[in-house]
Amino acid sequence: MFRLIRYLLAIMESIVQDIINGNIESFKMVYQQYHTKLYFYVLKCTHSVYIAEETVQLSFILLWERREKLSTDFNISTQIFRIGKSVMTDLLRKQQVRNRHTQQLVQDTSDWHVETDITVKEELKRVYNSIEQLSPIRKNVFKLSRFEGLPHKEIARQLSISPKTVENHIVRAIRQLKNSLLLLLLLTIY
Repeated sequence: MFRLIRYLLAIMESIVQDIINGNIESFKMVYQQYHTKLYFYVLKCTHSVYIAEETVQLSFILLWERREKLSTDFNISTQIFRIGKSVMTDLLRKQQVRNRHTQQLVQDTSDWHVETDITVKEELKRVYNSIEQLSPIRKNVFKLSRFEGLPHKEIARQLSISPKTVENHIVRAIRQLKNSLLLLLLLTIY
């Protein structure tokens, strides 16, 4: 029994040494033997397929890239799972940071929407107040055109005026509203 254990340890040490020496076949054999085990270990710990897949991929990349730093004092399984645990921990930390940033972004966006909604409501109130300051006929023509979407001919028919008069009222109403809102804007700035 003791011989079998020594034999297996010698094989494991040989595999580690082969990988250190850059033997790609030994690396492929280790990958085939351990990638599924590492995947299910990480999946069990994190319940995340994404993190499990990333951990396996990054662990074996690191194993190969840092093969010169492997130790022949430990079997390959121990070293793979140490690398895997380290990679998994890093991925979980990064995910936690991303989640915090995402939550902050959502909160900031929500705050921005509230501020924007308030600003939009204030601007709409100013526009409506400016519309209410138009002369009665001009206000009526403007509202029928812009709020109810009636064509000039229909407005002219309803109010018993010419379509050209309707057009003139709308042009003047828009000019008056622009001037009124520009004045309000300038007063707000200064």
